[in-house]
Amino acid sequence: MLSKGEHQTVPLSVLLKRELASEKIERPELSHGQASQSKKGEDFTLLKTECQRVLGDGVTTYSVFGLFDGHNGSAAAIYSKENLLNNVLGAIPADLNRDEWVAALPRALVAGFVKTDKDFQERAQTSGTTVTFVIIEGWVVTVASVGDSRCVLESAEGGIHYLSADHRLDTNEEERERITSSGGEVGRLNTGGGTEIGPLRCWPGGLCLSRSIGDMDVGEFIVPVPYVKQVKLSSAGGRLILSSDGVWDAVSAEVAFDCCRGMPPDAAASQIVKEALQVKGLRDDTTCIVVDITPQEKPMPAPIPPKKQGKGVFKSMFRKKSPESSSQVEKEEFIEPDVVEELFEEGSASLAERLDSKYPVCNMFKLFMCAVCQVEIKPGEGISVHAGSKNTKKLRPWDGPFLCSSCQDKKEAMEGKRPSGDGRYSSGSD
Repeated sequence: MLSKGEHQTVPLSVLLKRELASEKIERPELSHGQASQSKKGEDFTLLKTECQRVLGDGVTTYSVFGLFDGHNGSAAAIYSKENLLNNVLGAIPADLNRDEWVAALPRALVAGFVKTDKDFQERAQTSGTTVTFVIIEGWVVTVASVGDSRCVLESAEGGIHYLSADHRLDTNEEERERITSSGGEVGRLNTGGGTEIGPLRCWPGGLCLSRSIGDMDVGEFIVPVPYVKQVKLSSAGGRLILSSDGVWDAVSAEVAFDCCRGMPPDAAASQIVKEALQVKGLRDDTTCIVVDITPQEKPMPAPIPPKKQGKGVFKSMFRKKSPESSSQVEKEEFIEPDVVEELFEEGSASLAERLDSKYPVCNMFKLFMCAVCQVEIKPGEGISVHAGSKNTKKLRPWDGPFLCSSCQDKKEAMEGKRPSGDGRYSSGSD
């Protein structure tokens, strides 16, 4: 027994164990599985669970799942798998608490994707890759995507939520307009005599996607800026399916979830791939990752089969969150417990919008660091990401964040303000 005035010391290891034990109670349990059938050998996956961050007040964990569907070779997919996560983490300031770290993820994902693309293109290799990248921190799921792989969530309550965007030229009119205004050409393959076949493609290069990592031979108006969506699940959890287009070209999200209902993740991934191959056969690499997010030590309840819904209603499945409540989500009593809550969504290809100085926790980002590649910039040498913006009323060119000259060149190429690729195409726009 301690006498008056004495204090008992607790070893750091004990404090960390207590923090982890406390965290385990309030955090979900993750289980995952994957399956694939290879046609070209250009699909790659990244599965990293229980990644740890040491905070000022303890330890927190997060998990990362990535799907990279390569084309024109596997180099871009392999490079992205090996470097994208580090580039994203490198764009997040140190010493953030959990809420700040989660809020910083969307901006960091944009910087990480662009840096990965820029670094890979410097290797002068012409392959490319789609990317669907998922970071799970507690009940918050953040998804960044370029290309036509998809990430779909079925909540425990039965709702289906699309967490990625398709960047196929056939289905995305806004992306077609962006490419043509930046100096690219969009059209189908001309076989001669005026006959056109196949999907809409970007020329030069003939890529049917508007966003990817790599593809330097197509021109830099095929951009690596990802669509990002961040949601918070209810404490009942849900199931994620990440699949390449080999799956989604054959089955719908509803069919994918229905065909594996009640199965553990490994068996579920295999069943989804099997279902896709039964429909169209092995025409492309077909890869699937299934992640179950469930309450600790409780089996995942069988979701209520969702009603079929059109694309226009997916927005209504989410509860929009006001900016004022970004760090108080657990404390707000008005939020119903069984609702998937949207925290963030943005799909613009403009770096000026995606790296906007008004972005959450922007004041914690170092002023004289390039917002994309994180190299140090000497005072006076940085170029505002808003430089040359047409919307001068809202975005002032002397406002940060700032880019180094190399990343500014990359930004201008993506916007069609200078020749890119082999120099054959330039919009000549301001």
